Amino acid sequence: MNEQKPIIAVGLASQEFPMLQDVACRDRNGRPFHYLDSAASALTPESVLRAMDGYYRQYRCNVHRGMYDESARATEEYETARAKVAGLLNATSEEIIFTRGATESLNLVAYKIAPQLGPGDEVVISIMEHHANLVTWQQFAKQYGFKVKFISLKDDFTLDIEEARRLIGPQTKVVSVMQISNALGTVLPLTELRNLARQNGALFVVDAAQSIGHRPVDVKAMDCDFLAFSGHKMYGPTGIGALYGKREQLNALNPFLYGGDMILEVTEEDSKWNELPHKFEAGTPNIAGAIGLGAAVDFVTSIGVENIEKHERTLAREALNRLTTVPGLKIYGPSDEGLDRGGVVSFNVEGIHPHDMTDILGGEGVCTRGGHHCAMPLMRRLGLPGTTRASFGLYNCEKDIEALHSAILKAIKTLKA
Repeated sequence: MNEQKPIIAVGLASQEFPMLQDVACRDRNGRPFHYLDSAASALTPESVLRAMDGYYRQYRCNVHRGMYDESARATEEYETARAKVAGLLNATSEEIIFTRGATESLNLVAYKIAPQLGPGDEVVISIMEHHANLVTWQQFAKQYGFKVKFISLKDDFTLDIEEARRLIGPQTKVVSVMQISNALGTVLPLTELRNLARQNGALFVVDAAQSIGHRPVDVKAMDCDFLAFSGHKMYGPTGIGALYGKREQLNALNPFLYGGDMILEVTEEDSKWNELPHKFEAGTPNIAGAIGLGAAVDFVTSIGVENIEKHERTLAREALNRLTTVPGLKIYGPSDEGLDRGGVVSFNVEGIHPHDMTDILGGEGVCTRGGHHCAMPLMRRLGLPGTTRASFGLYNCEKDIEALHSAILKAIKTLKA
């Protein structure tokens, strides 16, 4: 067993996260509560809730153009949140577009780029992609006639970079990939993929839903054209996220939605668009969500994103070491200690469907997720109906892994009796 201990203080969970504040840490049925589903949605700390509550209680007014103090404060807090997100990514505020999350951000990019493509053009993605990135390009390919090509996996569940070199060529117009697989924990080689995209004049798009707030992300060093993420996976509220885009790329695109606040001038014949980032934020935005997202940025930076990354990596390694001792259990994802991986451990036990496994684990108060994880082509490629996935956050500790291990053994005993 790996003797390295998680570095985040265990007491942090009860201090900061309302769902974990019960001393006994039990759910409403009195069972122990071990939350191992952060890849689906991370829990929300008190500081984020206070920030959103403060908006609704103290200055719940619309942003921009209101000529009174409360509206001015709402605008200031909203734009300060944008600046915080920009700072987290090493971007500028005008390069940050608030959206409903990674799904909307990726759709925005595809909706505006796809009409520029046609027969003979290609979009290259990985077989691991979340449906938000895969289905979007797939459906536009049917509409506009370009092809979508998939980079496969090697036997160790890492991306086949040699295949990527064969697929990415002069016909490639977009390379759109995730940074970390939500289904396998695989970390993709973004630097090499970006270099291949640049060598062929292709746009480089990154889905960072599983990495923002969990490891340092620098869009300038990454040199991506666009990057998408969701707030709820980085300890923020649901229904808010962002799209980063290079200034020149965003300036070259027309708006995604039309309405208020994204215009400078409207006549009966035509309209002129507002400056960045506002031309992509039509209508009243999710003001409270953006403020909550800014508070989430404060939260993760106060702890240190590097510390969170180390903590989650340590927990994932501990889980891998523990689960490999279970008879009949197979891990799906990088398991070599020399490979970088995210805080996700996916597994199956021979003869047990992942839904059945997840159901038994839930009955023991161990919260995991079973199924295809919005990655059906990946599961089909692996010949699986799905997997059971445990995923870690900064509030998890070794007791959660012990509980997971014990619950799996109980599930095996119950389902194979």
